[in-house]
Amino acid sequence: MSARTGQQYIDGLKERKTEVWIHGEKVEDVTTHPAFKNVVESVAGLYDLQHEKADKMLYTSPTSGKKVGLSFIAPKTKEDLFRRREMHSEWASFSGGMMGRSPDYLNTSVMAFGTASQFFAQAGGGSDQFAKNAVDYYEYARENDLSLTHTLIHPQVNRSKLTQSEQDDPFLSARITKKTSDGIIVNGCRLLATLGGITDELVVFPSTVNRTPGNTDDPYAFAFAIPNNTPGLKFLSRESFDYGKSKWDHPLGARFDEGDAIISFEDVFVPWERVFVCESTDICNRTYNETNAVVHMTHQVVSKHIVKTEFVLGVVLSMMESIGIDKFMHVKEKASEIMIILEVMKSHMFRAEHNAAIDQYGNMTPDFEPLNAARNWFPKMYQRMVEIIKILGASGLMALPTEADFSHDEIGPLIHRYTQGANINGEEKVQLFRLAWDISISAFGNRQSLYEYYFFGDPVRMSNMYYDNFNKQPYKDKVQEFLNRAAKPTIQV
Repeated sequence: MSARTGQQYIDGLKERKTEVWIHGEKVEDVTTHPAFKNVVESVAGLYDLQHEKADKMLYTSPTSGKKVGLSFIAPKTKEDLFRRREMHSEWASFSGGMMGRSPDYLNTSVMAFGTASQFFAQAGGGSDQFAKNAVDYYEYARENDLSLTHTLIHPQVNRSKLTQSEQDDPFLSARITKKTSDGIIVNGCRLLATLGGITDELVVFPSTVNRTPGNTDDPYAFAFAIPNNTPGLKFLSRESFDYGKSKWDHPLGARFDEGDAIISFEDVFVPWERVFVCESTDICNRTYNETNAVVHMTHQVVSKHIVKTEFVLGVVLSMMESIGIDKFMHVKEKASEIMIILEVMKSHMFRAEHNAAIDQYGNMTPDFEPLNAARNWFPKMYQRMVEIIKILGASGLMALPTEADFSHDEIGPLIHRYTQGANINGEEKVQLFRLAWDISISAFGNRQSLYEYYFFGDPVRMSNMYYDNFNKQPYKDKVQEFLNRAAKPTIQV
């Protein structure tokens, strides 16, 4: 197979029959269920877009010679990075950056693991078989254009416990309960699979941020990938924020609610050829950094953040113009905040790509310092952008008739008249403000804000990691050198 079409993606979901639960019921077909059918359609649109813009979104596979998704590319030049970022941007633009886990996110991850395969063969981390598994899985995912979800963290039970083995129920979090000659058996729970049951496979890896001390948690320390319809695997989905409204009424929630799911493992069998790490806390703690997966994933994320900022800025500017507030100084000052956020994010990306260098695995890898700064900064800035929408939208975000109101014979003319803007008719203005509402205060919008805030993990933990890893000495040396010069005696004439 090569790069899939949207219909091939949908057909795969129908054939797979993953065990998905939502709203107290088992889902028979995610492609037709009201909670999933619209987002399935949107993901299918991403796959179709690859073919509509093949020159920008596909490349020739180094093994099969077929056209495959550019997000899988192992970049060897800066031009490869530029092309991959443009591909990320095309997919992000499809949703205005509102799909945080579009397939390209994990595609960059499995690429990094596959090209850094020898990392998984380290002492204590497995064997040459695990290294081969990483290569094979990367090629399998690329050649079959898989859509992947992943789960990284343990259930939120008692966070005062440093390890899972200290929990009152040490079998709550997913762990290896048995090893056989054919593979491992996993039982327990993991969080939080975005896109959940509407993907092809589940990738289970350690957290990028949470480190486990010591080796007492080795039974919980593993990495593998399995099909979503593996027996014993359940996707327990949160409430859907697609409420069955029209795309006019809910322009984002009715199309792009990715869903998030708790993953339940009940005697799930994972064959050895699908295992990358087995019972090694040490390897798990080092995986993302030492394979540079975190760098390539962050490159995708910052690309998406830039598109999302452009989209929010466009909404804010359109709102300002629609109600004639674009001449007020305090309004322009707020819009300029988003403009500055956008330019700063672009600058981070420019530096990251232009300072890229070949890493130990032969990949052209972006400079992580600006990307790391961007991923620590943007979650806080996104909250401010949403706040600006609320401030500028004010009561206009509440006085929002529906599409049906405009078409009603009796009240339609009144709605049209009473909701008009400065240079826009009532229907156009309400449609714009419903989009702003879906970004800022709907269930979908509030989930976006929370999701962005914790995208890579707890911001406090992340900022502490940033501080600990920052090279502080040169800046202290500058101060000491200045003080040393100031302390020298003045030359007497």
